[in-house]
Amino acid sequence: MADEILLRYGSNPHQTPARAYVRAGNLPFRVLNGSVGYINLLDALNSWQLVHELRQATGLAAAASFKHVSPSGAALGLPLSEPLRKSYRVEDLELSPVALAYARARGADRLCSFGDWVAVSDVVDVSLARLLQREVSDGIIAPGYEAEAASILSQKKRGAYVILQMNPAYEPPPVQTRDVFGVTLEEKRNEARLDQSALENVVTRNADFTAAARRDALVALITLKYTQSNSVCLAADGQTIGIGAGQQSRVHCTRIACAKADLWRLRQHPATIGLPFRSGLGRPDQDNGIDLYLRDDVTETELERWKTLFEQTPARLTQEQKQQWLRDFRSAVLGSDGYIPFRDSIDRAAQSGVRWVAQPGGSNRDAEAIAACDEYEMVMAFTNIRLFHH
Repeated sequence: MADEILLRYGSNPHQTPARAYVRAGNLPFRVLNGSVGYINLLDALNSWQLVHELRQATGLAAAASFKHVSPSGAALGLPLSEPLRKSYRVEDLELSPVALAYARARGADRLCSFGDWVAVSDVVDVSLARLLQREVSDGIIAPGYEAEAASILSQKKRGAYVILQMNPAYEPPPVQTRDVFGVTLEEKRNEARLDQSALENVVTRNADFTAAARRDALVALITLKYTQSNSVCLAADGQTIGIGAGQQSRVHCTRIACAKADLWRLRQHPATIGLPFRSGLGRPDQDNGIDLYLRDDVTETELERWKTLFEQTPARLTQEQKQQWLRDFRSAVLGSDGYIPFRDSIDRAAQSGVRWVAQPGGSNRDAEAIAACDEYEMVMAFTNIRLFHH
């Protein structure tokens, strides 16, 4: 008899009934709180694989913030600098390693992480629960929960916050299937393991792939493995800083990822951190206010609304100030889930502080991408592993 649970609905409220089941054995997770939806489970099962693999690859606590079956951020539980603590709004909290991982994952793109699905590789402690208590989020998956942490989380969303406990020892069947328009597709699971050996084939003149860059390359590549393709990811300091997902063109992925990385960097500017928001203004409104503060395409209507968020209207950063701040950053890794067919992605990456590149290679124009990296003194490794995910 199949083990199954009923879901609230499918992808949309009118798609009922909906369920999740396994054809043999037991479901690999338990529902501890809340009513699970179809998209919740897509996010949960994809994000769990991501953090579980990051934990195995690095030995560090890992977290992901997922929205619509792609990560808006993923990170390791490393200490935060004071500017990052302020940028991520956690300067008032004592954070455990698993809470640090989530603070980084959500802080990578706070605007996109609004209403996220959370995945963490380690047991959820009170530190993480307190952090999540004040953020807008839909649910979480983890291998376990401290009793007090579970109690705190079960009160979110008026008791409706979804809490899933994953069996960390679960291994799925080697073959996976899906039904699309009445047709069943079958393939071998993507069991490619990403570790330091994937970065051995350095093809540029500069071969200085530092230990920190190798760690960040693994963060980027494992994140890409669970990001809707085409996708490009920038990583630095043990976390993603910009993800461009689901685009038809590689350079468009790169532009999105780099633009998000630029915003991540600009959110650490002293002027951004010091914005004089009105007392009592909610965290989502502050996140939106920061986005308006940093965007170059703000309309007059948006600008007038933006001014109402502050005790006194702050001076906006000039283009020169922004560019100077961005020029001071050159420690990012770019990962690509497929080969880079033209040098345009490398040219754009250079503007956002990319110093290392990890991509499968295999394009007829590989020499062009290598030459571009050499011009910028970047280091590039060919992984020989394509990471498409659909």
